[in-house]
Amino acid sequence: MLFFIILILLTLAWFGAPLFTLILSVSIIGFTYQEIDLTVIPIELYRITNTPLLLALPLFTFTGFLMSESNTSHRLVRLSSALLGWIPSELVLVTLVASALFTAFTGATGVTIVALGALLYPALKESGYSEKFSLGLITTSGSLGLLLPPSLPLILYVVIVQQLDLDQSISIEQVFLAGILPTLLMVMTLFAWSIWQVRDQPVVKKEYSSKKLISALRESVWELPLPFIVLGGIFSGLFAVSEAAAVTAVYIIIVEVFIYREVSLNQLPKVIQSSMTMIGSILLILASALAMTNYLIDAEVPILLFEWIKSHIDSQITFLLLLNIFLLILGAILDIFSAIVIISPLIVPVAISFGVHPVHLGIIFLANMQLGYLTPPVGMNLFIASYRFKKSIFDIYRSTIFMMLLLLACVLIITYVPTLSLFFID
Repeated sequence: MLFFIILILLTLAWFGAPLFTLILSVSIIGFTYQEIDLTVIPIELYRITNTPLLLALPLFTFTGFLMSESNTSHRLVRLSSALLGWIPSELVLVTLVASALFTAFTGATGVTIVALGALLYPALKESGYSEKFSLGLITTSGSLGLLLPPSLPLILYVVIVQQLDLDQSISIEQVFLAGILPTLLMVMTLFAWSIWQVRDQPVVKKEYSSKKLISALRESVWELPLPFIVLGGIFSGLFAVSEAAAVTAVYIIIVEVFIYREVSLNQLPKVIQSSMTMIGSILLILASALAMTNYLIDAEVPILLFEWIKSHIDSQITFLLLLNIFLLILGAILDIFSAIVIISPLIVPVAISFGVHPVHLGIIFLANMQLGYLTPPVGMNLFIASYRFKKSIFDIYRSTIFMMLLLLACVLIITYVPTLSLFFID
């Protein structure tokens, strides 16, 4: 019977059944098998609405969509270039920094490649960088900001973990701080390798100009306060995360619609619809996954999973290595939001049993998911870059493979050096 049910679910998944229906099906079948009243499912769906942090997700999603519709990407690149103009190979660092910041606020790596690629790809080539190097750098940089606040995956991970009622509680402030040094490690690793890679090429270096910097600052003056509103408000205690998200959303509407006037009032409903459609699907999957988590806990699946792992693995080092391999494969075949809501409830209790801090685990999880966007054969960023730059997928593979291996080395460092993630919260 169980085999027959699994076969039906796999068949439905193969033919494109919505993910939340498959998750709910597992919950319904499981609760029915255990003879538990199915009213537990709508109760679980309702329980998620009482999570204060949840309100931040749609608000930050809307903010990111609105910024992607405006010329924020142009101003961000210009400002980064003006600020970093004195550094050798400054355009490489501009690409890395601008991409990380844009991804952090928009929450979507594909948007970063599409929005910034149009600006940075020709600029890199004009500055003397090879086509292969330029393609690889932009494609790889597209996912660098997933560990930086106010990244949606970070918030979603905290929402999931807070629902698990663990002995070790975590806060969004801790996870926001935990992603800073790992991101810096990845950015500086790619930058150092990029400098070495182009050491013999006649790269044109731009001269630093205070006039360009002042001009770029004036142009971006209304968007510069954004990090201070989000991070300053949260860490000063002035705002809760949901309040910071609300203030940020209102502020960005005023800036983009009424000051810069790059998004008209007529466009605003379309932006709202697009952003809420996306977050609505995520919340539906999240609520369904929490219902399934309730069943898994009742069935003692995490305990059974831990006992099985413990019988085969007796070392934290081995566990983390296998976890990395599993997450890399998962990141290549499943979108990051689905992976978080489905897998986190299973691996968090097991990882804690192996002595892994849940904040550190979150950074390991998202760092692997970030790398999954670049993992052949189905990494999403590879296909987006192929479509955006009209290059074959094999050209994109070749241009990104070594940078992906460098990021893999960074992920292993992040995994086995927990101080990088826990430095600001210990």
